[in-house]
Amino acid sequence: MRHTFLLILLLSLVSGGLAAQTKSINEERFISLGGIEQWVTISGEDKSKPVILFLHGGPGSTMSQYDDAIYGSWKKDFVLVYWDQRGAGRTFGRNAPETVTEDYWMENPLTLERMTADGIELAEYLGKHLGTRRIAIIGTSWGSVLGAKMALARPDLFSAYIGHSQVVNFQEGFASAYKKVSKMAQDANDQESLDKLKALGPPPYEDARKDGQLMRVIKKYERQNSTPAPASWWKVASAYDNEKDAKHRADGDDYSFLHFAGHKGMGIKSMMLGVNFQKDGLLYKIPVYLIQGEEDILTSKELTKSYYDKVKAPKKEFVLVPGAAHGHNQAVIDAQYKIAKKALSL
Repeated sequence: MRHTFLLILLLSLVSGGLAAQTKSINEERFISLGGIEQWVTISGEDKSKPVILFLHGGPGSTMSQYDDAIYGSWKKDFVLVYWDQRGAGRTFGRNAPETVTEDYWMENPLTLERMTADGIELAEYLGKHLGTRRIAIIGTSWGSVLGAKMALARPDLFSAYIGHSQVVNFQEGFASAYKKVSKMAQDANDQESLDKLKALGPPPYEDARKDGQLMRVIKKYERQNSTPAPASWWKVASAYDNEKDAKHRADGDDYSFLHFAGHKGMGIKSMMLGVNFQKDGLLYKIPVYLIQGEEDILTSKELTKSYYDKVKAPKKEFVLVPGAAHGHNQAVIDAQYKIAKKALSL
């Protein structure tokens, strides 16, 4: 009798373990999107849970290499999808030549329209592959441009759109950031930054390097006035911690930013030209949630709130996060989690 009981107990533990394995999902591979192979990872403890598609910022600033460091605890409640967008990370490495030259930059334009189509194709794939219509987008910074475009174009594919550090009108926002950071530097008697800002002059610029230089001054002041993320978040996962992947991330970051900002000397148009959601992004057919760092200079709370007030959606919510700037910190992650739970339980 005792042996029978132990056998039943053993079988139940084994079958329970197999069931848990069957429910979980952990996939990492290239998927054909928009005619090229693009790197996508899908992970969660229960593949029947709602799906979150993360759209990284930059463009070119991939998130797949950080995986569990930031959002790992979410896997019990959601299926998490990371995507190295066209021109970024492993997707860039898969499709670019070994030696990337200026000719490659000029002959291979990156466009918002093409990347939006890639994202929609990915969402269609996820819906079929995972058998769900419960997909929420979390788009950060550049990812908020891509995410809003996707949500507006194909609301049938998504349960909710969650924009973090939402870009509303890049040219207006960048000009506003220049004015704001100039005043902050003046108040701080920061002559070094004032000299840099004076040399740059107010945007828009025709040289991507100038965009980058202004962003560095903006980031300096955002760091001074916000709570940083733990350094451990930015430790690269072992599978991505190698020379090849690091090179692809760096080269993809350069390529993506060049097309993001534009560079007249090379005949490269900015992907952000004409992006103005105040004009053509006000009517959503799905719930919209905007998460905004109170100390964000690059995408200011004033511009984001003005946009939010005009948005029409079945449900909407604006979340202002104290102590947060343009990027991530623990308060931002907590706000995203709370919103994601709310959005995907509707």
